Amino acid sequence: MTGTPAAPVTSAMAREAATCGEAAARLLASRPAIHALAGRLDTGRARVAVICGRGSSGHAGVHLRYLIETRLGLPVSMTAPSVITALQRPLKLDGALFIVISQSGASPDIIAATRMARTAGAQTIALVNAEDSPLANAADHILPLLAGAERAVAATKSVTSSMMAGALLVAGLSGDAELMTALERLPARLDLAHACDWTALAPALAKAPSACITGRGFGLAPAREIALKLTEVLRIPALGYSAAELLHGPRAALSSQTPVLAIRLYDRTGMDVDNLVTRLRGDGVPVFVCGGRSGDLPWIGDDDPVTDAIAMLAPAYRLIEAAARAKGLDPDHPPHLSKVTRTL
Repeated sequence: MTGTPAAPVTSAMAREAATCGEAAARLLASRPAIHALAGRLDTGRARVAVICGRGSSGHAGVHLRYLIETRLGLPVSMTAPSVITALQRPLKLDGALFIVISQSGASPDIIAATRMARTAGAQTIALVNAEDSPLANAADHILPLLAGAERAVAATKSVTSSMMAGALLVAGLSGDAELMTALERLPARLDLAHACDWTALAPALAKAPSACITGRGFGLAPAREIALKLTEVLRIPALGYSAAELLHGPRAALSSQTPVLAIRLYDRTGMDVDNLVTRLRGDGVPVFVCGGRSGDLPWIGDDDPVTDAIAMLAPAYRLIEAAARAKGLDPDHPPHLSKVTRTL
C-alpha cells in the first residue's frame, strides 16, 4: 500500500525531501564517472577502509560500512577526526581506502583528517555535495553528490544521495550487477516512498517524552538518521539502536509511553526485527513497523535491502516535517543549529 499523495509543501525541508528521487536520478546519470573513479582505486592493496563523517553524513557512513564489508570483504573503521585535531595523533593508513562524506565540505576537522590520511598514503575519496569546497580540494578523488542546494538545516536529499553515492561506488568496485540494478530502481522508488503517509505515528510522537528507532544490518543507518531528525526537528529525544542491541540495556527505558519505529528489511535481519517487535508489543510498548508482511505503516513493497534502507527515509522525512509544523515548530530552523557545523 502506498498511502495518500503528499500534501502541498510549505517549508524548505518539505520541498527538498520531495526531490530525493530527482536528486537520485541525477546521481544515477553520473554512473559512468563513478565507475571510472572505481577503476582508478586500488582495492588490491587496501587492507582496511576508513570512513569519516559526522551527523547525517556519519549515518550514510554506517550504510556504506555494511556495503564495503559485505561486497568487498574489507574491514571498516569509522574514524574519529578528533584523534587528528584535538589529540594530534597521526594514523597509519598507507594503502587504506579513506572515504569522507560531507554535505558542505567545510568543517575543519574532516578536512584535517582527510589531509592527514592523504599524507599517510591512503587513497582518499570525498563524497561531497559542494564540489568546490576545501574538502573536495583536500582529497585525491571526488564523488559529487549532485543533490543541489539545501536550505533547510535538516538535511534530506543530500543524505539519501550520500547513501546512494556510496552504493554506486561499491557496485563499481565489486562488479555487483544485482546491486546496480536495484540502484537503477531507486529514484522511482524514492518518489513512491515519499507518497507513503506515516501520520498514524504522529499522535504517539506528539505526546512522547522520547522515542526509539530500531533496525538491523542496512536498517541501522536509517534508524540512526530518523532518530537524529526526530531530535533535531521535532525536539524529541530519540535514539537509534540495532535490533540486536535493543533487548539489552536500552530495553529498560522503553514503556507504553515511548513509541518505537522498526525498520524491517527483506533479508536475514528481518526475522530478528519481527521477533523484537513481537516481544515489545507483548510488553505493551507501542511499535510501528515499516516493511515485511506485518508492517503497519504504508509502504511500497519490499525490494533490495540496500536500497530500501535509503527509500524508507523518504516517508520518515515527510512525517517529521509535517509533525513539526503541526506542533508549531519551524522545521527549517531548529534552535541553536546552523547548516554548516564547523568543528575542530
